[in-house]
Amino acid sequence: MQRNTLALLMISLGTLVGCGDAEGVYEEEEGAVEEVAEAIVEGNAIQPNAIQPNAIQPNAIQPNAIQPNALAPSTLSPSSLAALRDPGEAGQLSRLFVRYAVGCALEPSQSFTVTWTDELGVTRTETYVGQLGLAPSWATGPLDETGQRWVSACIAARTNWYGVTVTLSMRAVHDAIKHAGIVERYSYPKEEGAFWGNLFAPTPYLHSCVYVPNTDYVRSRMRDCAAGHIGTNGIESCGIIERRGSCDAVCDSLDSNNGFRPKCVYDATVSPPRKTTEVVTVFLQ
Repeated sequence: MQRNTLALLMISLGTLVGCGDAEGVYEEEEGAVEEVAEAIVEGNAIQPNAIQPNAIQPNAIQPNAIQPNALAPSTLSPSSLAALRDPGEAGQLSRLFVRYAVGCALEPSQSFTVTWTDELGVTRTETYVGQLGLAPSWATGPLDETGQRWVSACIAARTNWYGVTVTLSMRAVHDAIKHAGIVERYSYPKEEGAFWGNLFAPTPYLHSCVYVPNTDYVRSRMRDCAAGHIGTNGIESCGIIERRGSCDAVCDSLDSNNGFRPKCVYDATVSPPRKTTEVVTVFLQ
């Protein structure tokens, strides 16, 4: 009887490692993780890359910061390079967006490096390391439409109204995050909702839905982009992310084995409504 000892780890986004102030590698630094759960299970393996922190704020979703060309400085458009090399706040947001995009798209063995000159004339170099591997071919070639939707759904799922880190279990039909093991499902039992869209489309769009019975709970965990943020003038959306209401109304039922929404409606103007399979379902502790 095979037994696997698995540790569920909470990791801090964007830990800066490396030497000096002008260079850094942004990755999930193993030495900085905090162990939050451990269990012995039989015949199962947790997918640690699917346990992800989120902290990107809605105003950092910058679809103009990058285009679906191969993810390398030599292939990016002049406008994308200019956005990434901007020394001001706009450049900071563009680089943050790309860091999340790289984390969603590429595998841990892949990375993207950007160099720019800051307002003091100091040359800065940052390397963003892949995490989930939803579209690893983007490192060497154009991001196809399927990859665009996967990266977009992942970015939407990792958006946080408050810009705070909340650890998520991200699940989807994609092989990279498909198989949620027993420990992961036990430790992250609360369905928040689902996210989908395409930030690279001529008219960028993102959608979200909430699992209604957990609405109050997900807000209590500072996760407002599926349920909507309660503001002074009513319920507010997270920037470009359009709330579509109840997941039970716009998405298929949860997959019984791995706990993700297989499809959600992206075009309700036709009959029957058109659905996409590039959907990221989020669960919370």
